[in-house]
Amino acid sequence: MCSSDLFGTIFLMIARRALASLRTRVPNAVVRPLVATASVRHQSGGTDVDAFTESLKSQLAKAVLQELTPEKLKAHFDLSSTSMHMTPEDDIVAQVNAMSLEAEEIFYNSSPAVLYQEALQEKGSAIVSSGALAVSSHAKTGRSPLDKRIVDEPSSTKDVWWGKVNIPLSGSSFMTNRERALDYLNTREKLYVIDGFVGWDPEFRLPVRVIASRAYHALFMQNMLVPPKKSELAEFSNPSKPPFVIYNSGAFPCNRQTVGMTSSTSVSVSFDRSEMVILGTQYAGEMKKGAFTLMNYYMPLQPNRDLPPAERNLPLHASANIGEGDDVSIFFGLSGTGKTTLSADPKRDLIGDDEHVWTTKGVFNMEGGCYAKCVGLTRDKEPEIYDAIRFGAVLENVVYDDSTREVDFDDTSVTENTRLAYPLQFIPNARIPAVVDHHPKNVILLTCDAFGVLPPVSKLTNAQVMYHFISGYTAKVAGTEMGVTEPQATFSPCFGGPFLVHHPFVYAELLAAKLEKHQADAWLINTGWVGGEYGTGDRCSLKYTRAIIDAIHDGSLGKLPDDQWEAMPIFGLLVPKGDVNGVPKDVLTPKLAWAKNGMDAKAFDATAGKLADLFNNNFKEYADRCTKDVLAAAPK
Repeated sequence: MCSSDLFGTIFLMIARRALASLRTRVPNAVVRPLVATASVRHQSGGTDVDAFTESLKSQLAKAVLQELTPEKLKAHFDLSSTSMHMTPEDDIVAQVNAMSLEAEEIFYNSSPAVLYQEALQEKGSAIVSSGALAVSSHAKTGRSPLDKRIVDEPSSTKDVWWGKVNIPLSGSSFMTNRERALDYLNTREKLYVIDGFVGWDPEFRLPVRVIASRAYHALFMQNMLVPPKKSELAEFSNPSKPPFVIYNSGAFPCNRQTVGMTSSTSVSVSFDRSEMVILGTQYAGEMKKGAFTLMNYYMPLQPNRDLPPAERNLPLHASANIGEGDDVSIFFGLSGTGKTTLSADPKRDLIGDDEHVWTTKGVFNMEGGCYAKCVGLTRDKEPEIYDAIRFGAVLENVVYDDSTREVDFDDTSVTENTRLAYPLQFIPNARIPAVVDHHPKNVILLTCDAFGVLPPVSKLTNAQVMYHFISGYTAKVAGTEMGVTEPQATFSPCFGGPFLVHHPFVYAELLAAKLEKHQADAWLINTGWVGGEYGTGDRCSLKYTRAIIDAIHDGSLGKLPDDQWEAMPIFGLLVPKGDVNGVPKDVLTPKLAWAKNGMDAKAFDATAGKLADLFNNNFKEYADRCTKDVLAAAPK
């Protein structure tokens, strides 16, 4: 027998052994499908296990009978591989392998009731009095931005904004982490798989598959991803566009000795492999923001990277809502600035609370749910969000009474970053599908100014909106990141620096082009401190902020004539000369607010000068790519 025949015989034996192995293993692993309900949130096509098994056997038998080359056989039946990028004939085989049949049970797109039952077996989980599921993310209660890595790959390296936000990782280190994550998943008796979309627009949405060892993570992502209809499940088996896979092995640490690792936590992304690996953190927000990072990479390149800026997609770290007159408002802002709170307006339909895309057609929400901060939450302050705390919602790291299961939203003994994840449909006035064919009329930049210098509202010129968008000034609010216990002044370009993949100028250029084309008004809203800096002033009343937003939406603020605005010193921001919708002038004018609180003008000017220096020093990084008009909008 010649060597080629012997080689073929050996691989044919491997194929037959693989077939026999899978015939034995598939029936032993119970694949629990989703039980379809009438709710739009949980529609799916439950896969019959027997039919699934027979289909798998049939495809394997067909592959064995075909006269495949040794190379094809090796690729088809390499049981050590978990790649989802195989040929159409073996796509099901690949997916089963990727889900790891070592698990006794695989829960696929399971209902909230099933995931509740599973999650209650996890330490720190309980059903609270409202019916929501309270869970613990254990040691990590916020994102770990210093542990995020992007694989440096030829296809994307020229597009990525490398530096402190996007730290490069070698392909070999990524594969080491990936293997470690899969090894951990293979030790679990149960695995939880969720298929869903990032984005409501069928043209631009991204299919994502989450494979996790915790039921809480599955329910969280079932809430946050857009749920597929039964007819759409085939898209997750499309070999030409396989889903982006998130391997969540967060309960297991990475190896600190792996090149590129600086702690036991790693959140790494490979665009070439369409994969994300999580190790060493069980904080569910890493999955949500990981999906957002993917969209921040892909969207500016679509529909075609060669189109002019106004014709390409702009990903937004922003909430959005729409009024009866189809007037869309966009609220930019980092965590803690009020995106979720201010977009949940009973007089307007909610499109989404955190992540959107502005296309040539209009705006669509990236997410299927909302992720709200719930420290200090009350029904009086935020009724729509409070009433969303019910069966199907996930409460992260909250404190509750063991006997009554009543949640104490003022108790921050575990973390300041207590969170609530719930499906979009839990908001009574949510727009579903969360996609509108209307362009924004108001673009609102939200900031949480810890210095108490910026006014509660100012009207921005075109140059100012570009300057403040690129600057992205706010304060890191306590609890949103590990180690942050009180507000710290920071600058986050495009109000989403930790999640940007391209250079900030790419997003700024897209925003400028769209603002010019659609003639939207732009506003800077300070939801932070007034009457003094942190420690002496007070956080701006939510009642006042809502009144200002109402004045923007009803058009009364925008209709003020030019002589009813005055430029504040140093920053040159236009501030209303009088009261606005019940908000007094001594709140709207920062220097008067300081005086009302017993602080003199010199103290205000000194603090404003300090903040101006921070703005100017920060902007040096972007100045070489900005126009003279934008540079002139800087504080003096």
